[in-house]
Amino acid sequence: MTADIQTADRAVTERADFAETVAAIAERAAEHDRAASFPHEAFQALHRIGVLNLTVPAELGGGGAALAEAVETVRAVGAADPSVALVLAMHLIAHAGLGRPDNPWPPEVRRTVQRSSLEGVALINALRVEPELGTPARGGLPATVAERTEGGWSLRGHKIYSTGAPGLRWMLVWARTDDPEPSVGSFLVPAGTPGYRIEPTWDHLGMRATRSDDVIFEGARIPAEYAVDVRPAEAARPDARTTAWNALLISAIYDGVARAARDWLVGYLNERTPANLGRPLAALPRFQTAVGRIEALLLANDTLLRSAARRADEGDAPDVGLVKHLVTGNAVQAVELGIGLIGNPGLSRRNPIERHYRNVLCSRIHTPQDDTVLISAGTAALAR
Repeated sequence: MTADIQTADRAVTERADFAETVAAIAERAAEHDRAASFPHEAFQALHRIGVLNLTVPAELGGGGAALAEAVETVRAVGAADPSVALVLAMHLIAHAGLGRPDNPWPPEVRRTVQRSSLEGVALINALRVEPELGTPARGGLPATVAERTEGGWSLRGHKIYSTGAPGLRWMLVWARTDDPEPSVGSFLVPAGTPGYRIEPTWDHLGMRATRSDDVIFEGARIPAEYAVDVRPAEAARPDARTTAWNALLISAIYDGVARAARDWLVGYLNERTPANLGRPLAALPRFQTAVGRIEALLLANDTLLRSAARRADEGDAPDVGLVKHLVTGNAVQAVELGIGLIGNPGLSRRNPIERHYRNVLCSRIHTPQDDTVLISAGTAALAR
C-alpha cells in the first residue's frame, strides 16, 4: 500500500469516527436541553477523536488546524448540539491564540495549558461579562479586581454568562489590577482553586446545555505568572485574528442549527400525508418554493463562511462582523420559514424544530451584535 493510499484511508477513518461521534451527540441533545444539563460525555467523546485539540499546534501533537477547518468542524457539531459547539468553539479559539508565535503568555504557563488538553478533557474559556458592565465589547473597565499578594494575585468579582462553567478546567478571567492606574487583562484560574464558586443561574430560552452560569470570585489566589496577558487599560485592544475566529465560529454554530432544522423539515414534509390530500406535503408547490428559499439562505451562508474563513487564513480578513450579521440572520430566517410553513407542529416540544428555533434565536446576542456591526459598517462606508 502506498503512502498516499494509507493517508487517504486514515482520513476516511477519521471522518467516520467524527460522524459517529456527532451522531451520538445529536442523540442526547434534546435530553440535555430539557434538563439544562452539561454534556460532559460529549467532550469526552470529542477528546477521544482529537477534536478538542484541533487547534493545538501540530508539533505538540495537536491538529494545527486553520480557521477554515475549525469552521467546518464547529458547524457539524452545531447541527448536532449547538450548546456543545459553543463550548467547543471557545476552547478552539483559545488554543488557536496560544499557538501563535506572538502569544504574550509566559511560555511555561502556555505549555501547561496545551499539555493538559492533550492529556484529557481540559476545556478553557474566557469569563468576561459582568452584571454591572455587561459585555466588555462595548467598553469600560471590569469590576472584577486582581489584588497583588505575596507571590501572586487574589481575584474578587462576579462573572455572568460563563459558558461551560461546570466543565471548565481553565478560566480566563478578565479583570483589572488594584493599581491607582489599573492595568486590564486575563488572569488564569485553574478549576478547583479555592476562593470561587459557581452559582447555577442559567435558565435560558435556548442553548440551555451550555450551563452559562455565574462564577463568583471571593479571593481566589493564583501565582504571579498566571497574569497571562495584562496591559495598561489604554493598550487593551481586541486582537483582529481572535475577532475573526470568534465571529466566524459563532456564525458556523448557528448555520449548523439551521441545517439541522432544514433536515428535520424535509423529513417531515415527505412523511406528512394529510388524508384530504392523499400525497405528502412535499409534493405541493407551496412547500417546494418555501424549502427552496431555505436552500438559498443556506447556500449564501455556506459561501460566506467558506470565503471569509479562507481569506482570514490568508491574512486578508474580511468584515467578519458583517459576515456574522448576515449568516446568523439567514439562519434565523431559515428556521422561521420552516416554523411558519408547518404551523403548530413547529412549536411543539415533541418536534426538534422547536428546539432548533429556540437555539437559533440566541445567535442575536453574541458579540459582535447587530447594532454595533451595522453602525461600524455604515460609518466606514460614509467616511469613504
